[in-house]
Amino acid sequence: MNSIFDRLVGLVMLIIATAVFLYYTIWTLFMPFVDTDHPLHSIFPPRVWAIRIPVILILLGSAVVGSFLSVVMIRSNRRKAAKAKAKAQEAGGDSTDTKKKA
Repeated sequence: MNSIFDRLVGLVMLIIATAVFLYYTIWTLFMPFVDTDHPLHSIFPPRVWAIRIPVILILLGSAVVGSFLSVVMIRSNRRKAAKAKAKAQEAGGDSTDTKKKA
């Protein structure tokens, strides 16, 4: 049953991505050649947003990826430090045991 649901979700995502791609392509590549008083221009936002939207999305995506990588690196470093501290304490504990035995 999950396979059918996964395929349906994938199909919906593909359709949405295709629609967004076609809309953006028409907006950026074909609309500059249409007269500005044509009613078709009412469907699309001003052309300046054709640059602003991708730039905003790229900056936002970079910030999210950078934040994720920072969190992962900080957690990884904390785990390594905790393991090193535990190993040092274990090694220190062994040396005190051997001194007591001798």
